[in-house]
Amino acid sequence: MPSDTFGLAHLWGQSDLIIKLVAFTLVVMSVASWYLILVRTVRQFRARRFDNAVEAFWNAPHLDEGLARLSGAAPDSPFEALARQGAAAAEHLRRHTHDDTLGGKLDADEFVTRAMRKSIALSTAQLESGLTVLASIGSTAPFVGLFGTVWGIYHALIGISTSGMATLDKVAGPVGEALIMTAFGLFVAIPAVLAFNTFTRANRLELSELDAFAHDLHAWFTTGTRLASAPTGDMAAGASTTARGAAPVQLRVPTPGAA
Repeated sequence: MPSDTFGLAHLWGQSDLIIKLVAFTLVVMSVASWYLILVRTVRQFRARRFDNAVEAFWNAPHLDEGLARLSGAAPDSPFEALARQGAAAAEHLRRHTHDDTLGGKLDADEFVTRAMRKSIALSTAQLESGLTVLASIGSTAPFVGLFGTVWGIYHALIGISTSGMATLDKVAGPVGEALIMTAFGLFVAIPAVLAFNTFTRANRLELSELDAFAHDLHAWFTTGTRLASAPTGDMAAGASTTARGAAPVQLRVPTPGAA
């Protein structure tokens, strides 16, 4: 058989049901992986506006305006959800502080902390959605392709032994076709692994910023002022530059009790 007859078309035509199922599985994995990569990439581009949205919130004259600015600059973001959850908890405390009920006997610090902790937990779950799929694809796709290769070589060797012509030119073609399945598995796995590592790091940075925002909100909702955190490590120079141009620690937003 001429060497130019070997290829993807020949592999698909002479393959059995197992090889076709392996190929279909790899195609589904690839489509799912690239869909998640595109969706998460778009979200990461949107996440670049979160820093400006947070500064706009703190520079607002009052709470409602701050929430409106946060919603306009970063709609449906974890930062907006966190601010609204904290505001709702503070408003609940303001209304029920003097009530002779269970709600009126809650500790303000603990109540606001639990409300914002719940918001962060929900945001974390949303940020991590899809990452498990990427990790699973990245770890299993090479083995799926390798299984297709082993199965293809097995059938190729059976066909060669049946024909009685075990020369190199008769073995190289079918075995080379079977190795294509391993290449397909790597083609599916490598983008998924790289994307998983990239998005995991981006999520870790965003969650650290969300945690810092939560500390500022907690301090403001309980004391009426924003904490001035001391920068550490490589962020010291950038943080000090930002602090010189940022709003003062004492915010212009009224305390929850005066809202």
